[in-house]
Amino acid sequence: MVQLLLAIIYLAFISLGLPDALLGAAWPTMQPEFGVPLSYAGIVSMIIAVGTVVSSLQSDRLTRRLGAGSVTAISVTMTAVALLGFSFTKSFWLLCLWAVPYGLGAGSVDAATSAWAARRSIPASSIPRQGTSARSARKPSSACKWPAPM
Repeated sequence: MVQLLLAIIYLAFISLGLPDALLGAAWPTMQPEFGVPLSYAGIVSMIIAVGTVVSSLQSDRLTRRLGAGSVTAISVTMTAVALLGFSFTKSFWLLCLWAVPYGLGAGSVDAATSAWAARRSIPASSIPRQGTSARSARKPSSACKWPAPM
């Protein structure tokens, strides 16, 4: 049973981490439609980051009250609804509004799943998840190199 739950935790972590890079990849296409400067992607990223921090700090309280499973389900739902909002919005300010539930959802699920693993004395379960993110950040792809390969 623990193995199944760990698999679900891994899937939740990966599914919430994938859209993080999506904004950077999609912004060059979205930005002209919104009619805002290229730098406004930073505003959306900061809203998401602040929501993630606030949510992570409140995650312990929510997890104690609702349980890790409920917090994870609510967080994944918030993130999915926010990403759906991202896909349909035609206004930059609405995109900023959708960034709030995206950030809040992303922070809670990471903290809740890590806390669940730690409470069950499964330290190895959280190390690979966090280590994967750090390894990916240190090793840029060829698309990120300057000058860009021809």
